[in-house]
Amino acid sequence: MTPGASFPFMLYSGELRAEAVAEFDLAEYLHHRQEIVNNELERAVLPAYPEQLFDSMRYSLMSGGKRLRPALCIAGCEAGGGTAETALACACALEMLHTATLIHDDLPAMDNDDYRRGRLSNHKVFGEAIALLAGDALLAYSLEFLMLNTRGVPPDRMLRVMQILIQMVGVDGAVGGQVVDLSYEGRDIDLETLEYIHTHKTGALLVAAVVTGAVLAGADEDTITRLRSYAQKLGLAFQIVDDILDVTSTREVLGKTPHKDEQAGKATFPRLLGLDASRRRAAELITDAKRDLAPLGVRAVPLLAIADFVGVRMS
Repeated sequence: MTPGASFPFMLYSGELRAEAVAEFDLAEYLHHRQEIVNNELERAVLPAYPEQLFDSMRYSLMSGGKRLRPALCIAGCEAGGGTAETALACACALEMLHTATLIHDDLPAMDNDDYRRGRLSNHKVFGEAIALLAGDALLAYSLEFLMLNTRGVPPDRMLRVMQILIQMVGVDGAVGGQVVDLSYEGRDIDLETLEYIHTHKTGALLVAAVVTGAVLAGADEDTITRLRSYAQKLGLAFQIVDDILDVTSTREVLGKTPHKDEQAGKATFPRLLGLDASRRRAAELITDAKRDLAPLGVRAVPLLAIADFVGVRMS
């Protein structure tokens, strides 16, 4: 298959033969979603006045990345019986939100990282003030873009999607998690608080991605509950693996500075439990997440494959 402007994976919202499930190609699936999302984002944030602001927004938004959150949104929509087209605007909005959190996260007042995705962080290129404003602009524009570009979805579903995104970015999500993370730098921490940080700072947007996709599809409440549980476990596992990679990997592989958590005295799973126990915890979470999807059958194949990918990723 040659990736293009269409969505050839529609078979996952219908019946599948057993051999088609076994032959599912996650790399191809992710590449196609990545290409579609990148094309849409390229059109969504065009150069404009004030040039410095738009250059800063585009610098981070179009800097690469796996586009995992958009892929999860589309896969969540398919698992809920919808189509990739229905979730595309929301998938792009999620990437804008994610990019905004990364820009802010890298600032000296936060995690103070000079590199992101293999090149200088936004504030190292444009300065702290413009980086801060670019993150703010992406936060606001993500919701505007979602509202203006989603088609064929009833208003009640759209309102629920908006509420989920706002909640997962705010005090009950990424912002709240970041505050607790900062407050525990250099301090002892218990497992409950550490998991709170991880599930909010990182996991919240992964949950938002899967659940908003399902809501857009009009999935029933049992399906949404299962997908939320899957995503919560996946999000925690994702951050545990991230903690492990910070200890074991290099800047060339990660695309950002390693060992930053240790140097800053950050609360991490390896610091609290050690590497081996952290790896076991991540593996347990991924197994449990996949179990949540069992009743969904073949519609959940992409989500199952993404769970396995999170467990073995190297960057």
